[in-house]
Amino acid sequence: MPVYEYKALNRAGKRLKGIVDADSAMAARHKLRDLKVFPVALEETSSKPRSLPSGQISVSSIFRRVKPVELSAMTRQLATLMGAGISLVSSLEALIAQITNPLLKKIMAHIKESVNEGNSLAFSLSQHPKQFSEVYINMVRAGEASGSLDLVLGRLAEFSEHREALKGRLRAAMVYPIIMSIIGVLALMLIVTFVVPKFVEVFSEMERALPLPTLLVIGASNILKSFWWVILLFLTIATIAFRQFIKTPRGKYIWDGIKLGAPIVGLVNIKLAMARFGRTLGSLVQSGVPLISSLEIVRNIVNNNLIADDIKGAMDEIQEGKSLAVPLAKSKWFTPVVIQMISVGEQSGELEKMLNKIADIYEQEVESQIMAMTSMLEPVMILVMAVIVGFIAFSVLLPILEMSQIVH
Repeated sequence: MPVYEYKALNRAGKRLKGIVDADSAMAARHKLRDLKVFPVALEETSSKPRSLPSGQISVSSIFRRVKPVELSAMTRQLATLMGAGISLVSSLEALIAQITNPLLKKIMAHIKESVNEGNSLAFSLSQHPKQFSEVYINMVRAGEASGSLDLVLGRLAEFSEHREALKGRLRAAMVYPIIMSIIGVLALMLIVTFVVPKFVEVFSEMERALPLPTLLVIGASNILKSFWWVILLFLTIATIAFRQFIKTPRGKYIWDGIKLGAPIVGLVNIKLAMARFGRTLGSLVQSGVPLISSLEIVRNIVNNNLIADDIKGAMDEIQEGKSLAVPLAKSKWFTPVVIQMISVGEQSGELEKMLNKIADIYEQEVESQIMAMTSMLEPVMILVMAVIVGFIAFSVLLPILEMSQIVH
């Protein structure tokens, strides 16, 4: 059934806008009039973005998107409505009335109509892959198959909330160092390009050989003033080339290996991967998704080719009759703690509980480690800035000190 976007007036003359589903534009107008709403504009809409001429970018397509927090809130509300015994279509209708994001409202209207036509919720969600991930769709499919859709939706909301909370904490921990870095670089650029040249004019009048530190600072100042655009262009080209390289299969493998093997940061990336692995696999298994299907999904979203290859090897061995812990133990990226907890979970029949416990442990460790790194990074950045500024000040004052000694 088509979905129409309307602008209308109510009896009080107040402007309204929203969406309505109907068989035709005429039926949509009748439906609105029955609700005592008088349409002034009506247009059939789609949840998919309209195509634009080549080279044009829609501003609305940039800002009108579904945020993860909105998706989590929508999932939580749908779980609550269904848990109260309300049918799926009625729950979707009530949910659509509460959604404020226009794009999400349209998407949910299309999903409701698809469900109303006899399709499953999982199939309807799969028609919108940009908004609903493979994890989301498969968990809903398992919930429908087991008759516990409300419980699965609740777990999905918790899964999304855990993931976004971790991302938020990591972003918050990195804000101060990033701001300090930007301010530090701008301050150094200002000193070298504007302050140092003022002293160069004074030094040129001395007609004396300048010390090496002073010559180095003056040379750096002249390079930045004359060739700043070359440096900026080089950095831009290097960044674009690097991003293109890591998109290639070979480049992705090399970059993934660097991310896992780098000192200090590599350990954080491994723990973050273990947390993502545990949280996603635990949520899928707990929702009734078969283990092999769950591992296939996790392999696709783990975001590291080296770990994905180890998961693929584990899947092959599980299909031969082995447990999950045995093949994963051969991987150098899965820590002994993870292997041991998976093994205990398989033996006790509580694998999903142990996987979620793994995620809890490593999320806390990642957060603590990043907080420790950022707290150490702050004094190091201040010390580096102090050394650089001190060197510049020393280089500028050195010729003046030498002149004062000659005068005396």
